[in-house]
Amino acid sequence: MKNPLLEIALERVIEAAEHLDLDPGFVERLKQPLETTQARLSILMDDGSTKCFIGWRCRYDDSLGPTKGGIRWDQMVNADEVETLGLLMTLKNALMGLPFGGGKGGVKVDPRGLSNTEQERLGRAYIRAFAAVIGPDRDIPAPDVGTNEKIMAWMMDEYSTIVGKRTPAVITGKPVALGGSRGRDDATARGAYNIMRYKADTLKLEHGTRVAIQGFGNAGKHIAKLLAADGCKINAVSDSKGAVHAPAGLDISKLLAAKRHGSVTSMAGSAGVSEISGDELVSVECDILILAAVENMVHEGNAASIKARVIVELANGPVTPEADEILEAMNVEIIPDILVNAGGVTVSYLEWVQNRQGERWTLEQVHAWLKTKMESEADAVLAYARDKNITLRTAAYVLALSRIAAAMEALGTDKFFQA
Repeated sequence: MKNPLLEIALERVIEAAEHLDLDPGFVERLKQPLETTQARLSILMDDGSTKCFIGWRCRYDDSLGPTKGGIRWDQMVNADEVETLGLLMTLKNALMGLPFGGGKGGVKVDPRGLSNTEQERLGRAYIRAFAAVIGPDRDIPAPDVGTNEKIMAWMMDEYSTIVGKRTPAVITGKPVALGGSRGRDDATARGAYNIMRYKADTLKLEHGTRVAIQGFGNAGKHIAKLLAADGCKINAVSDSKGAVHAPAGLDISKLLAAKRHGSVTSMAGSAGVSEISGDELVSVECDILILAAVENMVHEGNAASIKARVIVELANGPVTPEADEILEAMNVEIIPDILVNAGGVTVSYLEWVQNRQGERWTLEQVHAWLKTKMESEADAVLAYARDKNITLRTAAYVLALSRIAAAMEALGTDKFFQA
């Protein structure tokens, strides 16, 4: 059975591979995940009934090290999505020079429909089902859409019980009290912000720059705060219930308060703030459009309506290949997801390192290391794109593929053995 989501991601891999002199077997290996495991997760509900959920864990490629990637709880998640995100994590970890391969996990569930005790039972059931798949040297999960540090704490505790020893390095994104890293809460947004500030001249990022943010979850909220503090004007924001638009700019403190009480749409009707549909947000007048929701939000049907000059992909895979072509023709610069949102996994790596070494880094140490890493890789991607006259996305993919290929070639290629 074809995986359409994975085929889209592989289109970009194949396009990037054409810029490298790779062994023919390299791309062939990346066309399929190393392993994808599915399990039935049975939990006792608060009313005494038993309910079953489907869970997945994909280890896409481990050429560079143990696989690493989040666990998504969402009622729309499926094996195709998990595998595609596993490939993107493989590329992202390679691009950032981390000693990780790529993995991903998911449970088909709406976590908002579960009580806290039901969420704990589901998290522990997930670990019991996949305990043989994960491990500090094999596969290291983390939070993703629908999961959080509390769920990671339960999962780490369950794994530790199964193996008979405290094992904080098995999972990242934990509470600081249980071995989590300082700075992990806003790492994804801060990594993107570091790149935007570092390349402020290139992006024409200055006081008063108009920014629209699609998706006001954890990453969207944090980058809104960081950019607003820098003098940027956040003029449109959306969440799962709708969007608000204010040409003169939205008050971030009021926006955060509205989100805490349900949705950003509750700001509609206040001075200068109007409600628009979530779909309309991508076409508002702005300088920078930050896509912080889910996959495929900008596509062939709406790409031409975008008025931003720069798109920042804070979410995974928010722009389809068809939209890429349209936006390139419109001279819209896209800062690609595998670079922009790598701050989360980069600080997750620091958490893993701290757990294995028994250290606790200060917030200042984490921020400094993240800033240096994001700026270094942004330099590499921009320089390669400029040198080869290719898009930033293609450049990021080429650099990531070259690092994975080097690891595969170190074990011997088809050409080596045929010789």
